[in-house]
This record gives sequence, C-alpha cells and structure tokens, in this order.
Amino acid sequence: MNYLEFEKPLAEIEGKAAELRAMARANPEMDVGKEAEALDRKAEAMLGDLYRALTPWQKCLVARHPDRPHCRDYIEALFTDYTPLAGDRNFADDAAIMGGLARLDDRPVVVIGQEKGDDTKSRIARNFGMARPEGYRKAIRLMDLAARFGLPVITLVDTPGAYPGKGAEERGQAEAIARSTQKCLEIGVPVVSAVIGEGGSGGAVALATADRVLMLEHSVYSVISPEGCASILWKDAEKMREAAEALKLTAQDLLKLGVIDQIVPEPRGGAQRDRKATIEAVGAAVQGALDGLAGREATALIQGRRRKFLDMGQKGLAA
Repeated sequence: MNYLEFEKPLAEIEGKAAELRAMARANPEMDVGKEAEALDRKAEAMLGDLYRALTPWQKCLVARHPDRPHCRDYIEALFTDYTPLAGDRNFADDAAIMGGLARLDDRPVVVIGQEKGDDTKSRIARNFGMARPEGYRKAIRLMDLAARFGLPVITLVDTPGAYPGKGAEERGQAEAIARSTQKCLEIGVPVVSAVIGEGGSGGAVALATADRVLMLEHSVYSVISPEGCASILWKDAEKMREAAEALKLTAQDLLKLGVIDQIVPEPRGGAQRDRKATIEAVGAAVQGALDGLAGREATALIQGRRRKFLDMGQKGLAA
C-alpha cells in the first residue's frame, strides 16, 4: 500500500498492526489478537476522520494516487467485446488515449479514455496520460464513428493536461484540443464523461464536453494544476496549497458551480483502497446517465449540450 504524505500517522498504526500479526505467525504462542484488533479500530477511525476533512490539495494528492484504478482497469472490468482502435489516420497512434467499440451491459457504445500507465515502462509508453495532438485526433475519429452508427460515447478523463512539448505544439496541439471539444458539442449521440482522477486543463475538456459530467468524490477538475497556477500567480510552485484552494477544483465545489452533474462516492480511504467497488460505482453512474439520455433526438441532444455550456458561462459572468 502506497501512503500519501498526510496518511503517515495512519501508516504507522497499520504498520504496527501488521508487525504484531507477523510476530504471531512466527510464534503461535503469542496472543496479540486483541492488540492488533484495537490498532485496526484506531486505524479505521483515523481513516474516516482524514477523508472526511480533506483539503483541496490533499484531494489533488488522492486523485494522483498511483494505486487508483485507471482507464484500462475500467474498460477491462465494465465493458465486454472491447475492440480497440488505433491511430489518427494522419500521423501516429498516441498511447495516452485509448478507445474503441465495446458493450456496456450489452449496450453498444464507443469508449474513449486517458491512460496513465501503472508502472515505469507503461507510464513512459503512455506519456503519463498526457496526450499529443494525434491522441485528440484519434478521439475525434472515434466520436465520428459513434455518430455514424448512432452509438453513445463514454469518456474516462484522467490526465494532468495535454502534453506541452515542442513536437506537440508543432503538430497543432491547441487546434486538436479545440476540434475535439467542438466534436463533443456537435455529435448527435449521448455523451457521458467521468472524471476518474485528474481532469487537467484543455486536455480534460477535450473529452469532457458532455451531456453528463460525473466525478469521483476525490477526483479534481481544473483549468490548470495547482503547481502551475502557483508558479504563474506567485512565482512559487510551493504555494500549490493556496492555489488548490482558490481554483475550486474539487468535485464538491464544481457541483455547486454547476460545472459537473453528479458526484460518484468513493470507498472510505479513496478509490485506491477498494478498486473493485469504485469501478462498479462508476459503471452504475454511467449507466444511469445513459438511461436518462436514451431516446432523445439528435437535435435535442446537440442543443441541450450547447445550452448547458453556454449557460455555464452566463452564470459565471453573473457571479
């Protein structure tokens, strides 16, 4: 188990309980059951207290936890008959974005998501979930396919942001993000997006301009990372805690602001402590959102989606 910075006291208690049980296994005559159970209860209470009062910065840390389920985990667990499609038919395939045709509870869909990888090799191959232009152009191709065959689109968002490298800029990163956002707005099929970890900047908006935007309880969604914001405003990346507070990037803040539509609860201690339950909760929420959109005409879907985001801007101006 990987412990976060603010979980160190919890790590000590759980570590002591594990040590006691290890000693008991080595020496069966030792009776440490009651002591271990008392530590378990203390750890459980501390875990609940910690996660009931997370600060925005702590939520950023939880959203980035390496043990949280990633896009590939959701696809493997929730979807059947998944047929991955690769490449943008122009330059290359971008492993940071994966997607294809699949079935969700026997419902044909197109699923698209950002994959960070789960070990050093896969993280490098996936560019830590930071897509290049060809990744967004692949997403556009998949959305076009969904529109052609009348299939709902499900997007799983988990990225620090689009890749800002020289090559990506030379190949039209901003244009690719803008066109992906535009494509989300103009396809006449239901679009449901779930922020499962980090929703960073335009890299997230390019896939999250949806009829229904869901967020896991401890995920974040923001125009810029707290570190980037702090570097710009205060010239000091160490002020990321203040930036996280000001950005209103938590699911709870964004629901109040009308930026998202639903918060999906996480198990106690975050998604990383019960990956299976988290994946099932997201699957149920996505299916519920699709059920609510079923039967709507293409024109109504497009108009409703556009109105949703235009109203969001008007509310922001009024505030």
